[in-house]
Amino acid sequence: MEVFHELAEMGHERVLLCSNPDVGLKAIIAVHSTVLGPGLGGLRMWPFKSFDEALTDVLRLSRGMTYKAASAGLNLGGGKAVIIGDSKTDKSEELFRSFGRFVDSLGGLYITAEDVGTDMEDMELIHSETRWVTGVSPAHGGSGDPSIVTAWGVLQGMTAAVKWQYDTSELGKRSVAIQGLGSVGYYLAKQLAKEGAKLFGTDIDQEAIDKISSEIDIEIVGPDEILEVDCDVFAPCALGAILNEKTIPNLKCQIVAGAANNQLENERRDGKALFERGILYAPDFVINAGGLINVYNELGGDYNRERALRMTRGIYLNLMGVFEIAKEQGVSTAVAAETLAERRIERVKGLGSRHWGRFISANGR
Repeated sequence: MEVFHELAEMGHERVLLCSNPDVGLKAIIAVHSTVLGPGLGGLRMWPFKSFDEALTDVLRLSRGMTYKAASAGLNLGGGKAVIIGDSKTDKSEELFRSFGRFVDSLGGLYITAEDVGTDMEDMELIHSETRWVTGVSPAHGGSGDPSIVTAWGVLQGMTAAVKWQYDTSELGKRSVAIQGLGSVGYYLAKQLAKEGAKLFGTDIDQEAIDKISSEIDIEIVGPDEILEVDCDVFAPCALGAILNEKTIPNLKCQIVAGAANNQLENERRDGKALFERGILYAPDFVINAGGLINVYNELGGDYNRERALRMTRGIYLNLMGVFEIAKEQGVSTAVAAETLAERRIERVKGLGSRHWGRFISANGR
C-alpha cells in the first residue's frame, strides 16, 4: 500500500513491472507525465540492493524528466526505466530485446534511451523490438552517443553559474572537481581542460581514471575526498542523492553544477541548505538537459548534430532565468527551477492527449 501512496504523492500516470525469468529481466518503467508529450527518458542498468531502492530511483528519475523537458521547452513528458542487474556481467541480446517488447507494449507512451549502465549498442538491440527508442546509431537515423551533447550543455550551464557568481564567464580561471569520469564526466573534463580550468576528479572505475589521466592534466583524488576538495565548482556526474544533510556542510565550493540526476537527496531541504550556505546550485534537470535535447532531435527523423548543439546552448539562458527567479523571490534555485517547469506544464495541461497525438503524427510515429 505504501507504493500506491508514493505513486499518488508523486503524480505518476503509469508504472510497469517487467519480468522475464527466462532471460533474467527484472525491470521497472515509470511514466510520470504525458501532458507535454510522450514520456522520454533513459534506461538505467544498476545492481540495486532491493526492489524498493530501484522503485524509488525510477520514480524520482521519471519525475525529474518531466521537469527537464518542461524547463527545456520540449514537447515531451517524463519517463524513465531501470533494469536491476550488473551492466558489466548481466547484459545479453535476449535481455534487451525482451525489455524492448515491454516498451513496445506501451504503444509510444514511453520512449527509451541510454543512461547509466547502458549504451548505443543496447539501444540497437531494443530497436530490434520497438521503434520507441532513441540514441541508436546514425545508420538507423539516430544520433549515437548523447554524452557529448550532455557534457556540452553542462558546460553552458556551468558558464552561466560562473558568470552569475563571479561576474565573469571565463572558466579558465576556475577550479572544478568532477565526481564521475565516465561518459558525460569524461567529455566535460576534456572540454574544461580546453578552457584551461584546474581540474580535480574521481571515479570508482579505475579504467575511467586511467583513460582521462592519459589525455588531460587532472588531479585524481579518492571518492570520499571529492566532496571536500577546495574548489570553485563541484560537478556531480555520477549517481544521485549525494547532496544531503551530511555532505553539504563539508562542501568547499561556491557553485554546484554537474550532470548527475537527482543530486539533492531532498529537493526542498537540501536546496535550501545550499542557498543558506551561499552556494549557487544549478538545478540538475535544467543543466543536464543536453542529452534529452539531443535525442529529441531524433524524433523527427532528420537528426542534425549542429541543430542539437545550437538548441543546447539555450541551457545558459534557461539557468540565468532560474537564477533571476530565485533572486527576485528570495528562494533556493531548486524551488525556482520547479516553479519555472510547473508553470509551463499547467499552461499546456488542458491540451492533454490531443497535443500528444499531434506530436506523434507530426513525427511519423
